[in-house]
Amino acid sequence: MANLHDIVEGIQDALGNLTPTPVVLQYVSTAYDLKKLLEWGEPALSIIDIREHEAFNQGRITGAVSMPMEQLDQMKSTLQPEHDIYIYAESDDRAHEAAQMLRAAGFEAVTHIMGGLDAWHEIGGPTEGVQEDASPPTADAFNVISRLKEDHDTKVAGKAQHANDD
Repeated sequence: MANLHDIVEGIQDALGNLTPTPVVLQYVSTAYDLKKLLEWGEPALSIIDIREHEAFNQGRITGAVSMPMEQLDQMKSTLQPEHDIYIYAESDDRAHEAAQMLRAAGFEAVTHIMGGLDAWHEIGGPTEGVQEDASPPTADAFNVISRLKEDHDTKVAGKAQHANDD
């Protein structure tokens, strides 16, 4: 007999993902994991950008907080220990190092986003910042059909990414 998780996934596939399920936090997450969690409406999370302030100001994941690696140790007291913490950087190694630092400081629910901001861009995640705001919207930005197709393609890419990770 199938377990409950498999049954829920089967129902979700049949209903077109009308009933999202929360993402289980792993040590390493994909951009799609974070996007799915945000779509789920999870309010208890922090997105930490550990790049330098200049890079952060140019573009970032919407809602991310700037905590450059050099300041992370002093700024960690501003984080909520009960919240899931998603970290990204200019490289996966640097993000992994920051996640390890927070885990060593007692934060249990810490993950880093594999691929960082580039991966977030690839799945069409919302961004903000000087460079992001300067980019004019594409011709399809206000076309509902194109946006629905893009959302569908993003979900398919995320499922493929998860299949490759397994």
